[in-house]
Amino acid sequence: MRQVHKLTLTVKEIRGKCPVHKLGDRIVFESPEIVTAKTDALCVHAMGSMLSMLIPLVRGISFKDLGLAVKEGNVGYIQCLDPGPPYTHGGTVIFEIKRE
Repeated sequence: MRQVHKLTLTVKEIRGKCPVHKLGDRIVFESPEIVTAKTDALCVHAMGSMLSMLIPLVRGISFKDLGLAVKEGNVGYIQCLDPGPPYTHGGTVIFEIKRE
């Protein structure tokens, strides 16, 4: 059986205005669940953009191989799909993902 890793996603940057997240917010993912007791906020736009990456990441696939990092390691980045101004009233959120 393959080892499953815990992921912690932290809001690193907000471009525009996000109605859900603020800087420093965390989402904790322990496959197959989002640990709500350790999660500050959860936005459906953000989940839509990262859901396809979470399963490979918890199974140990490289951040670099998935295009989420420049170099090998246990940290990568992903962003919300809301483009923000001038296209929407929201904003793009950049998440740092750490694998434990």
